[in-house]
Amino acid sequence: MLVRDAMSTVVLTIGPTHTLRQAARLMSERRIGAAVVLDPDTCGLGILTERDVLNSVGRGQSPDTEIAGTHTTTDVVFATPAWTLEDAADAMAHGGFRHLIVMERGEPTGIVSVRDIIRCWAPARRAATQELAV
Repeated sequence: MLVRDAMSTVVLTIGPTHTLRQAARLMSERRIGAAVVLDPDTCGLGILTERDVLNSVGRGQSPDTEIAGTHTTTDVVFATPAWTLEDAADAMAHGGFRHLIVMERGEPTGIVSVRDIIRCWAPARRAATQELAV
């Protein structure tokens, strides 16, 4: 299976000056765990995850004054839709993160998460197990 088979095409793009509360509200409304942060001043892409928001609040910082740009991961590993799910899982395990921005022709076209990979692998594994039992 490929990343294109598992990725979410709902890509929330926010700016670095969004507050963490604004980012959390937008992620919650879309039922997603990460947002792509696009900084037009640096032409850079980063990612803000639910864990980044949680860590900030856990440190006692205010989600109303903390901005996304301060908590964005900018050292990002990007996937392509043609990556295998094994490649994506290896990159996540090696890097210690749970989301990959999927890029195609220089644009973010999706996000793939550990949950997306599990959702695809679980039925395939069940089918393979059933074939062996026959």
